Amino acid sequence: MIPAVTSLLHSADRVRIVVLGYIVRGPLGGFGWHHMQYVSGLAKLGHEVVFVEDSGPHPSCYNPEINTSDSDPSYGLRFIGDAFAACGIGSLWAYHDAPSSRWYGPRSDSILADCARANLLINLCDAEPLPAWLEEIPVRALIDTDPVFSQVRHLSDSGARAAAAQHNVFFSFGENIHAGTAAVPDDGFAWRATRQPIDLDQWPATGGNPTGRWTTIMQWDSYPPIEHAGVLYGTKSHSFEPYFDLPELSNAYIEIAVGSPSAPRELLERKGWHLRNPLEVSRTTHTYRNYIRASKGELAVAKHAYTVSNSGWFSERSACYLASGCPVIVQDTGFSKPIPACGEGLIAFNTIDEAVSGIESVQRDYARHSRAARAIAEEYFDSGKVLPLLIESAMNVS
Repeated sequence: MIPAVTSLLHSADRVRIVVLGYIVRGPLGGFGWHHMQYVSGLAKLGHEVVFVEDSGPHPSCYNPEINTSDSDPSYGLRFIGDAFAACGIGSLWAYHDAPSSRWYGPRSDSILADCARANLLINLCDAEPLPAWLEEIPVRALIDTDPVFSQVRHLSDSGARAAAAQHNVFFSFGENIHAGTAAVPDDGFAWRATRQPIDLDQWPATGGNPTGRWTTIMQWDSYPPIEHAGVLYGTKSHSFEPYFDLPELSNAYIEIAVGSPSAPRELLERKGWHLRNPLEVSRTTHTYRNYIRASKGELAVAKHAYTVSNSGWFSERSACYLASGCPVIVQDTGFSKPIPACGEGLIAFNTIDEAVSGIESVQRDYARHSRAARAIAEEYFDSGKVLPLLIESAMNVS
């Protein structure tokens, strides 16, 4: 227990919070929304919040306009400035370029004081060591958005484990780890359950698009598969093969904005999948949101590691579809236990026949499924509900 911090939580409306993330170096729509909804949601709850990003000693800043990575943060700085301003949090960020010891952003002059005063760190960057100016924050919460891969990395990489051990409370999108029903390798950290907060004001219900297309945004291979204790944990490429014939069997227009050079694009197109360049739809937070809201709904497989481990992981992207009123049909990772409102608006599948049945169900009564999708977002993903639980659990760490 941390008495001083715990008593502050119960005696004051505001907690001073630093959100540590990764946007300037990964300036794409999905990354932007994932982080921004923590910041905007916390600000709306009345907390004193600032977003900070540290380049690390060897910065690798991606520029999607030229599809290269180098040490120049200029593109990412423009991206985060525009995205945060459009979300109404334009003054709440700073970026640290470690090699030059230079700060950028509207909070650059006050950020070290902000960090020194903070009560809570919410770290969305699992693999990176904390910079010195964050180490003294009393409560340091690590958010694991990539269950199985994070835990195996902590078991196999001493540097990653040391970085994780700088925290004193741990949360995972793999909600079944805490419940004891996930077959996720035990890395020795006490993972608590959490999920993506959605700022519902930023994602108003549009009623979906019944004449649109089924879509998703995905990487074929985010990174190589891993093996631990004789078990292979793969990515989406390892999950996809049983579903190659889904467009033909369902007679549905399915479009995937798929990245990765290894994606079998010719085979996918022969099988009836419509392909889209993910850099087009993810170029800004605006284009990303518009792509989702113009869809009939999301149809997606999950990473093999998430399903084989029964992790309970649920995608922050899928939560944005739900908030927009776009039904979601996704491969089950065990999320139907912590999110039991499945069957209308959100349909989990384990076989291609179940996926086809889900498509048919939505198309028979689209309006009902669209309303149910939004209702699930309001019940399970509203930042006004997710974040208070996260803060209460973190601040009462013992």
